[in-house]
Amino acid sequence: MQDVPLARTPDFYSYPDCPPSEVVDSRDRVVVRWSDGVSLDAYGLWLFENQMGNVTVEERTRESMIDPADFPDPILIASVSLAANGDVVVVFDNGRISAYHSGWLRHVAEGQHRPPALLPELEVWTADRFREPQTHHGPEVLADDDAMLAFLSDVTRFGLARLEGLATTKELLADLGGRIGALRDTNFGVTWPVSVDLKPTSTANTSLPLPPHSDLPTRETPPGFQLLHCLVNTCGGGLSTMADGYAVVQYLQDHEPEHYEALTTLNWVFFNRSPQHDHRWSGPIIDATTPGAPLTLRAFHPVRGFPDMPIADQPRAYAALRAFSQLGGSDAFQIRYPFRPGDLVMFDNRRILHGRTAIDANGGRRELHGTYIDHDEVYSRLRVLTRHRPTRTLGPN
Repeated sequence: MQDVPLARTPDFYSYPDCPPSEVVDSRDRVVVRWSDGVSLDAYGLWLFENQMGNVTVEERTRESMIDPADFPDPILIASVSLAANGDVVVVFDNGRISAYHSGWLRHVAEGQHRPPALLPELEVWTADRFREPQTHHGPEVLADDDAMLAFLSDVTRFGLARLEGLATTKELLADLGGRIGALRDTNFGVTWPVSVDLKPTSTANTSLPLPPHSDLPTRETPPGFQLLHCLVNTCGGGLSTMADGYAVVQYLQDHEPEHYEALTTLNWVFFNRSPQHDHRWSGPIIDATTPGAPLTLRAFHPVRGFPDMPIADQPRAYAALRAFSQLGGSDAFQIRYPFRPGDLVMFDNRRILHGRTAIDANGGRRELHGTYIDHDEVYSRLRVLTRHRPTRTLGPN
């Protein structure tokens, strides 16, 4: 039984009508033009597989129902016209007639269908921009979608943001994560403590200082975001440190290109040392991963085990690594601030170089609770939170 009204677009967004000024049939495609000069070349088979009315798009899921093996070859355009509401009406050579929402076509022409769409633009920062993370009221973010949108927008834009005034219970982290998306499990668990342990499983669980780093470079895809929630802190020291790794990369690119080249091309083997686990990955400190994807910084010295390069390259690899770490921990790039009970900091683990000063645990106790959540989950939540907001007018006014 159909439980979703027939839709005009193959997604769950609402678009204002944006009638084109001209549509042209080029046999294997349709050229759609608007009066402000924007145009879209819509290939015939792409139009064919995006037919609404439960033809090739399943109405309840808005997903394609057509197997590519069943694509007609060729599919040609018999004619194209504009409906009274501005929709583009296509008649295919097999007799099929389909209408395409003009606002939906316009959003494709403007690139609003691409992954960065609806997300805040990144703002690279240094220590002169602010001394502490952008801060939001925690209980409000837990309860209100607009407050959550503002918080996640800051997290995405700057790579980090802070909540304050939260309850100091271990359950809170999972509650907050559940409002965003699926938490990422690792060999440390879905959530994990960060405290001074007699038998630590990580350097983070010692009183040692932690230089600027990113977590789990031992993975093919390190976790996207990290959340750290302070339950109790009566210790001296232990200031949290954060630096925008993208600003460090930008500086190296502009001022020390020889170090930048070494950091982006020379690989290291990272691995977790554990009686129960053996995770390994080889990659550069500044990892471009795939074209178009954001940089991944692989920078955790306790798990960087071996240079994975010829011996002749190792002197410049170590020199570049030293320069990278010195910059990340310098006053120009790094901010330092206290971690108070009820605070939660969320930051981009592949971008932000985080750490802490040494902890003086004599007579005190410091316990944090942490988890990871991937970029995909956060970005999806951001898009959904903006989905039902008034959309801007597309095209010419």
